[in-house]
Amino acid sequence: EESLTDISFYADRGEVIGIIGSTGSGKSSLVDLIPHYYDSTNGRVTVFGKNVKSYDKTELRSKIGFVMQKAVLFSGTVRDNIRWCKADATDDEINEALKVAQIYDNIYEKNGLDTVIEQNGANLSGGQKQRLSIARALVSKPEIIVLDDSASALDFATEKALREAILSLDYKPTLFIVSERSSSILSADRIVVLDDGHIVGIGTNKELLKSCEVYREIYLSQFSDEEVAVNE
Repeated sequence: EESLTDISFYADRGEVIGIIGSTGSGKSSLVDLIPHYYDSTNGRVTVFGKNVKSYDKTELRSKIGFVMQKAVLFSGTVRDNIRWCKADATDDEINEALKVAQIYDNIYEKNGLDTVIEQNGANLSGGQKQRLSIARALVSKPEIIVLDDSASALDFATEKALREAILSLDYKPTLFIVSERSSSILSADRIVVLDDGHIVGIGTNKELLKSCEVYREIYLSQFSDEEVAVNE
């Protein structure tokens, strides 16, 4: 069976698109189509007006900073890990990416860019691994950034600071935020709500609270009635 059906939406340059839904609703499958990790069996996916199937995959993926749900780090230094995404990245570029990803202070409390990372980041916390993975995706300044539930281990304050830092980047990338937490996508320009592989709502937080029962149920399970009233 198809994991996604009748999906249709667009993202303009510089927009923030939130994607939310329960576990198994198709969120990761949806964003995996953007860098052409999978072929769509019907319809088409276009990036900058060009079908992803027509791109050289290296060219396409150079435009996209993709951070998956599970942070994957390699044994070596912080510098080695960040350069995996941009081999010629300078220390200044790496430090800038670390600052945006809210991990700079943690790294320089240790041995800076020479801090040794064990295989799979075994010597780091879950949040540190996620933020390093985000820094690695940011170092090449991709035009599209996809955060696939990749801030789930962060506290709300750190996640907010991360989001604001990305949005303040001067080159204005398009940002996709995949999450099961409503708080992560409240300020998105548009939120796509998935349920069992279908889009059941598209709109802002306020619009969806009024028009989309699936979104409202997710929101109500995470916020108090008073907070819902404020947003309505």
